[in-house]
Amino acid sequence: MTTGLQYIAQNAHDVIVGDKRILFHIPTTSLFDLDEMSGDILDLFKEKTNVTQSDMELHFKGRYAADQVKGVVEDFLDMEIIKGDALLRPAPPKIKIENYPLSTIILNVNTGCNLGCTYCYKEDLTTPVKGELMGFDVAKKSIDLLLREGKSRDRVNVVFFGGEPLSNMPLIRAAVDYAESRCQEEGKKVDFSLTTNATLLTEDIIDYLNDHKFGIAISMDGPKAIHDKNRKTIGGKGTYDVVSKKAKMLLERYTARPVGARVTLTAGVVDVVSIHNHLKYDLGFAEVGFAPVTSGDMTLYNLSNEELYDVFQNMKKLGEHYLSEALENRNNGFSNMHQMMTDLYEGTKKSLPCGAGIGLLAVDHEGDLNLCHRFTGSDIEKYGSVDTGIKKKELGAFLEGRADREGTGCKTCRIRNLCSGGCYHESYATYDDINMPTYHYCDLMRDWIDFGIGVYSKILHENPRYFEQHVSPRTLLNTGRTFNPTAMGENA
Repeated sequence: MTTGLQYIAQNAHDVIVGDKRILFHIPTTSLFDLDEMSGDILDLFKEKTNVTQSDMELHFKGRYAADQVKGVVEDFLDMEIIKGDALLRPAPPKIKIENYPLSTIILNVNTGCNLGCTYCYKEDLTTPVKGELMGFDVAKKSIDLLLREGKSRDRVNVVFFGGEPLSNMPLIRAAVDYAESRCQEEGKKVDFSLTTNATLLTEDIIDYLNDHKFGIAISMDGPKAIHDKNRKTIGGKGTYDVVSKKAKMLLERYTARPVGARVTLTAGVVDVVSIHNHLKYDLGFAEVGFAPVTSGDMTLYNLSNEELYDVFQNMKKLGEHYLSEALENRNNGFSNMHQMMTDLYEGTKKSLPCGAGIGLLAVDHEGDLNLCHRFTGSDIEKYGSVDTGIKKKELGAFLEGRADREGTGCKTCRIRNLCSGGCYHESYATYDDINMPTYHYCDLMRDWIDFGIGVYSKILHENPRYFEQHVSPRTLLNTGRTFNPTAMGENA
């Protein structure tokens, strides 16, 4: 090694976790334990713009054997954490999207809703009287589209959304019958799910959903004072009493699948720990997920920068509880943290923030194809219809543009393969530009991922069976890297 080597900062990030040092290999979202020698070598490259053979010999003389140092350097070169005169592997070609293997179709079965939640983002939302119902013909064609475009899938998903989807139960029943029949013909499995405000649940509806093994999420914002702040009837009355009553009935009667709660955090609402504890332990939801409101036309409900910071701090407190429970082999149901554990364990590497447009499309009541359920009723371009099919050229152009990180902060960001620029609808609502990354989240998200890496590594070292039993049935694999000498789990 006669010529100098340089550190490639955009490909590596290390996090201190207790007495351990964890290397996050950004291109592959892999995590490794750094031993003392590997950490020292990494620090030398971070300190100096150019490291020569003589620098190595002088710096590590009497501390590490030359062949050991050489082995680590070769590993770093192979991972492109450092570079020399030799050409780096060519950058991967820009993503070209030509196939749209749908796995999920979202049916917006009614624009009408019997509630008047103050923060609702749905641009096509109407009152029950003015609700525009999806007809069976549109639902039927939607399912046919899903099966046609998802022919490579063994399993497909049909999601019912609104408005309030339970306000169009006849359509749901008819669509379920049709989807089950068609999937049986095609030799596929089909899953159903819906998000509901719970107010229209009855024992009969619950039993029907149970028979067809629906995945169910209840929109509920926490204890009465918090929930009633924004989730009101059209007449302005709080809905906690009826929603909690119906939720308890559901949780007592429903046995097919775990039921989750979806919480919307608005201005003045930052105590995620208390909200989680009420929904998880007082009411009995299996999972609780949080969605902060930071953008939208009604700025009165948007969290301020200070409040958003507090939200993330409190999410980290709840994450500490997730950790303590995981070490006892229990999942506390904090779905935001659990999703990050899943991403780190499985080595998620995303070119796009979600499956919208590729694995998922949303159908509005007229049969138009939307990027996702958040865009029905918006002025964002439609990408075809159930009658004409997917406008693949136009959809591909959009997705390829979002996957291209040139000229954006995402190009060198350390969480670029986990975040991938953030939610399309968040970009639309914040910047009125669906192509713009969600920059207002960046620092908080980087800190959140660092926190998650710490939680992940502690669970992996102290109770690895948690991942086998609660995250994935697959066995932990060794990545084969030598400078741990073992890597941290199945994410290389």
